[in-house]
Amino acid sequence: MAFINLLLTICLPVVVSAVAYGLHALYQHRSKINQLRKQGIAMPPGWNWLTGHMFVLSGYLNRLPPDANVILATQELAWEYTDTEIFLLDVWPMSPAQYIVFYPEAASQVTTKFNLPKTVIHDRFMRPITGGPSMISVGNAEWKPWRSIFNPGFSAGSMQDLLPEVIKSVSVFCDKLREKADSGEMFALDDLTTRLTMDVILKVTLDADVDHQNSDNVIATALGQITKWHSFWDPRVRANPLRPLIQGYYGRVADKWIRKALNDRFSEIKHVKRDVSTRSKRAKSILTLALEAYLENKNEEISEATELDDDFTKNVTYQIRLFLFAGTDTTSSSIAYVYHLLSKHPEALTQVREEHDRIFGPDPSAAVQLLCEQPSLLNKCPYTMAVIKETLRLYTPASTMRQGIDGLSLTDRHGNRYPLADDLSVSVLHQAVHLNPRVWPRAREFLPERWLVDADHELYPDPAAYRPFEQGPRNCIGQTLVYNEMRTVLVMTARTFEIKPAYDEWDAMKAKQRGWFDQIAESVGFQNKKPKLLHGERAYQSEKAGTHPVDGYPCRISLVA
Repeated sequence: MAFINLLLTICLPVVVSAVAYGLHALYQHRSKINQLRKQGIAMPPGWNWLTGHMFVLSGYLNRLPPDANVILATQELAWEYTDTEIFLLDVWPMSPAQYIVFYPEAASQVTTKFNLPKTVIHDRFMRPITGGPSMISVGNAEWKPWRSIFNPGFSAGSMQDLLPEVIKSVSVFCDKLREKADSGEMFALDDLTTRLTMDVILKVTLDADVDHQNSDNVIATALGQITKWHSFWDPRVRANPLRPLIQGYYGRVADKWIRKALNDRFSEIKHVKRDVSTRSKRAKSILTLALEAYLENKNEEISEATELDDDFTKNVTYQIRLFLFAGTDTTSSSIAYVYHLLSKHPEALTQVREEHDRIFGPDPSAAVQLLCEQPSLLNKCPYTMAVIKETLRLYTPASTMRQGIDGLSLTDRHGNRYPLADDLSVSVLHQAVHLNPRVWPRAREFLPERWLVDADHELYPDPAAYRPFEQGPRNCIGQTLVYNEMRTVLVMTARTFEIKPAYDEWDAMKAKQRGWFDQIAESVGFQNKKPKLLHGERAYQSEKAGTHPVDGYPCRISLVA
């Protein structure tokens, strides 16, 4: 009894203080939002002092399939504000209160005119993936030198030099597709595209051949587990006490592997520098160019450096983990979606094939050698590029969030001002920008030709409205690689394979596998039986990291006759 009294004596003041602090912080935050509400700032109805807009957003989430990405719920909410194309959403403390922006000019104010800094939430959400501060999360001052170091490796010239390495990986991908066609089995396309993009990004970044398409390996498994246990929203994942333990363990595995690869590459470069006869004509990886840029900035010859300093090794590891995640995750989902859209629009697939026949000749197998010899041929495929751009418009893999700055304000299309503040964030919702019917005629339609028309045509895109890689100084450093990789995939597969979604077959199979517990839970209302459709689309974007197609995109594949 004495121990309990002592425990209460110690803990009660702590608990009371914590509750008092929380209530004070809640009042302070909601007071600021209430002031903005009184000023007439657009925001959803239903805001209250206790929960802000959390129940409002939850209501929109409940309209969607349970595994749909939370961004899609915010997008649905955005359509209530098509007049201003900016509104305030307050879901604090789950996330900072933020302006949701889908007005292209306001988006340009955020990323270009003001170049607002990244928010602290970026680091919090991305640290399990990157291991530490990375180019996606650090402030502008810290970001700039890292961008300078890696720019040469991601330049158009470097990406063209590395295209033969991309082609090698895509050739293995073609073999895997052929195996699936021969077997006739239903399979998850997303798994194959993820393995492909992992092979590509490891090769061009670290000059590492892991052959993940044929077998599992340490780095791919580690990054896959980190991603599997990651979510930007899902409380079932975020509140799981095992999550930080598992992500921390696999993070250490990834760090060890990357640092070994880093030191091995450094030693190899030093050896090549000393012995001219061992020099290879192969293209330099992104890491090699970054190492050379780093040592040049230090005014040190690579052959004279004895070892990489710990600070550089640690920080470059964070950047590489970012590149491996982004280069695998978002690109793999985008490749799956380009196949999906071409399967739904056979007339577009026909035009892609005809373009490839004109540029590479009628024999699809000849395209590999031609591309290796003349990488610039990719630039002669405008319709293929238009298909890719339209895919990225309709199925954008990400958005951007920036930190407000006291004294600045955004302006909507009517001239109304939205005051920024250090404790207010701004989210440019790319999905809503790309589907904004005022900006994009026939916004929900797949129209590759909109990317090929003259500037005076009604379909001609507003340059500020296309943002899959964001715009401004902090745009995506890897966009050239993504475009090259996706074009190469289409050139090497579009004339050989027919890929068709198999969601009906998948759903029927899953229904047969349901156990008695699921059936009882559904009968008493504990499980929702609503169809897994979003605007009539079964292949909607899921909560899995880079907004992958739900259920991994089950499909069947056949050879073109």
